[in-house]
Amino acid sequence: MTKLSRRTMLRIGGQGLLGLTLPKLVQAAESKSAIKPRAKSVIFLFQWGGPSQLDTFDMKPDAPATVRSPYRPISSSAPGIEVCELLPELAKRMHHVSLIRTMTHSMKNHASAGYYALSGHAPPADDQRLRDSLDLYPAYGSVVDHLLPNTNGMPSFVSYPHVIRDGSIVPAQHASFLGKAHDPLLFLEDPNDANFRLPELSLPQGLSVDRLTRRRSMQKLVDRQAKLLEYSGEARGFDDYYERAISMLTSDRVRKAFDLSAEKEVVRDRYGRTSYGQSCLMARRLVESGVKFVTVYFSNSIGGRRVGDGGWDTHGFDDTRMYKIVDKYHLPITDQTLPTLLDDLEERGLLEDTLVVWMGEFGRTPDINKNLSRDHWPQCYTALLAGGGVKGGHVYGASDSHAKFPAENPVKPEDLAATMYSLLGIDPATEIHDRNDRPLIIGGDTIQDIIA
Repeated sequence: MTKLSRRTMLRIGGQGLLGLTLPKLVQAAESKSAIKPRAKSVIFLFQWGGPSQLDTFDMKPDAPATVRSPYRPISSSAPGIEVCELLPELAKRMHHVSLIRTMTHSMKNHASAGYYALSGHAPPADDQRLRDSLDLYPAYGSVVDHLLPNTNGMPSFVSYPHVIRDGSIVPAQHASFLGKAHDPLLFLEDPNDANFRLPELSLPQGLSVDRLTRRRSMQKLVDRQAKLLEYSGEARGFDDYYERAISMLTSDRVRKAFDLSAEKEVVRDRYGRTSYGQSCLMARRLVESGVKFVTVYFSNSIGGRRVGDGGWDTHGFDDTRMYKIVDKYHLPITDQTLPTLLDDLEERGLLEDTLVVWMGEFGRTPDINKNLSRDHWPQCYTALLAGGGVKGGHVYGASDSHAKFPAENPVKPEDLAATMYSLLGIDPATEIHDRNDRPLIIGGDTIQDIIA
């Protein structure tokens, strides 16, 4: 019999009062909760530091000079949608894209906003000292692995090539209270390195697979004798974690997915010979091999003080003005990698089944500061979605005349989370349980208007 959540029982309970039997209640619950998956995989491109909405996808050319971008808007392949003039290649692919121009929350610090963006759940406070904790929500990919795990021999969730932090590690980059069994396959090696390889997928010299398996069998025996997994909360999940690791070590499919050297040089050049460019190429290889959720971090640091390095945090400190950096580094890389990824997915017949999400933790202030740059602004910013069941050439929501606040249809991170889950066929009203066994709903309200 189908297990009904509290929310589902409350939602349909009134029908029972009208004379429906329990089997009919179950049937009603199934009909209401069944979600047709539109996407098989998600590529989540996280733009750590916070890109400016006014200098990318929500330009306001009629705003005062203290607000509008120094860049011009240009037309795109989607009628009525304009983008920054420094994104000419992406402009040609906007017919694949849905823009959400009214992302909004109130977290002005990177750590809190980053956690909110990576989990779809508001932190307990807007605190730059927010610390990673098992009391905080897991990453999206970990929820997917928990509720809809792969059965094809590939990991469900892979993230790379950084662990992001701003002083301390930002929460929601792992499985948290769901347990280590649902952590991502994380690697920190640079895919752009000429000698790139994953030590996680290589046996130590002199250690055969048979010997490793015997070691694992012995470890299981010791664990059972000591009842380690029964008494150690920290150990919970390690058993599955080790089994998965051994499975990957012996899997040709896994090793081939991570072998970038198998790609033609011309393809690698198209993505760009940068860490982020090759990471996006790796993302295509992973979803092509059956990975369900891939998180690619643009940078390990919020950045903003050097050209050619770091994230999107461009306040203009130390005379490193925003428009000296963004137009030489962030926007050119974006205009090379994102269009190439969309083209590559489409050419291989993968775009229809792969949801690509491009976003940061917040946007930038409408008012240009005294350093000719922009500061943190979570009240209104833009997220870009493409493929995976979303409408192409579409805009959801509208900001006000300065891109300062949503004018209509505000979207919170939990609503974007619900939309990603729904596109994967996961009901966002599904409950997971924290380490105190409290039921927690995974998402907010699905944005139905952007679903094709």
